[in-house]
Amino acid sequence: MSLRTHLLALLALLLAAPLTLPLAARAQSAAPAATLAPDPSRITLVIHGGAGTITRANMTPEKEQAYNAALDQALQAGYAVLKRGGTSMDAVEASVRVMEDSPLFNAGKGAVFTHEGRNEMDAAIMNGQNLAAGAVAGVTVVRNPIAAARAVMEKSEHVMMTGPGAEQFAREKGLTIVEPAYFFTQARYDQLQKALAEDRAAGTPDQLNAPTKAAPAAAPAKMKMKTKAGKPTSAVMDPAQDARLIFTEGKKYGTVGAVALDQYGNLAAATSTGGMTNKRYGRVGDAPIIGCGTYADNQSCAVSCTGWGEYFIRATVARDVAARVEFQQQPVAQAAQATIDKVAKLGGDGGLIALDRQGNLAMPFNSEGMYRGFIKADGKSQIQIYK
Repeated sequence: MSLRTHLLALLALLLAAPLTLPLAARAQSAAPAATLAPDPSRITLVIHGGAGTITRANMTPEKEQAYNAALDQALQAGYAVLKRGGTSMDAVEASVRVMEDSPLFNAGKGAVFTHEGRNEMDAAIMNGQNLAAGAVAGVTVVRNPIAAARAVMEKSEHVMMTGPGAEQFAREKGLTIVEPAYFFTQARYDQLQKALAEDRAAGTPDQLNAPTKAAPAAAPAKMKMKTKAGKPTSAVMDPAQDARLIFTEGKKYGTVGAVALDQYGNLAAATSTGGMTNKRYGRVGDAPIIGCGTYADNQSCAVSCTGWGEYFIRATVARDVAARVEFQQQPVAQAAQATIDKVAKLGGDGGLIALDRQGNLAMPFNSEGMYRGFIKADGKSQIQIYK
């Protein structure tokens, strides 16, 4: 074969592959990553409980202890799943459920109020092995929105459902349905009243006629939660759900999430939120939008975000982190920090958690604090709140 023929063949190979991506990496990204041989030493779980103006100066020891306990409970729930050989999908759902059931976090039971005095919740979940995803937005009667998101993923042909339609779907699939009063917490109600008063004082045009009362003064002590099977279960309202324990982190903050790596090498991500205090017009943030607040791909990493949702949507934060890892070959910590820096340049704030297939994790944020923690195969949990 002549030298000219060799050169032409080499040129053809170079033109066929992206110049910025090694051939080996390009071949690897062409197909979903296969499940690896089981290795319990690789299991990792990372969670967050929201970001905001969280400082030692405005956090009492009582509050800090309550949040540490709740975060550890969420970590232990997901870790128990991974430890017994469960999947990353089951682990992230288990962790998020715990935080949804706690009045301390802006998700599920602790969701903030809309301008009209409702609790409208969003959630999403994604499987890194096959890129399957599910999400719900604006649900008001589903006890665990993350369960509804997973049902959308596994029991429908869709990715996202909203409002009454999502609630009807949840009922048909046998998920736990509650009365709206289940989500009432005094601290969140007071938070709304403060926001409404600030709007009226500022003379905001579309807020001048804002309601002065947006929710009942108190929730019932007990209520029944119904499932499709017709088997009600009692839910006792915890009297400790008042302002002494619930941290008011600001209008634009508050989301919970989890990312996990199971022993089979598969990643998953889940995010759930009550959204923004005093939100109007059916506003939806980044949490239920795949690629913005939630993303998972075995080829790169799993990501769950918390912060000012409008900026996280505009920056497609979760997918941006994953793309930096996959295509630019950046370490997950570098990719996560670079994306949070990008949000800051736009004028937004918040944070995220990210985890790659090698168990490397990142928890960057540009706010005053972020509830966060992780646990690895040794079972030793680590929880952090402040910068």
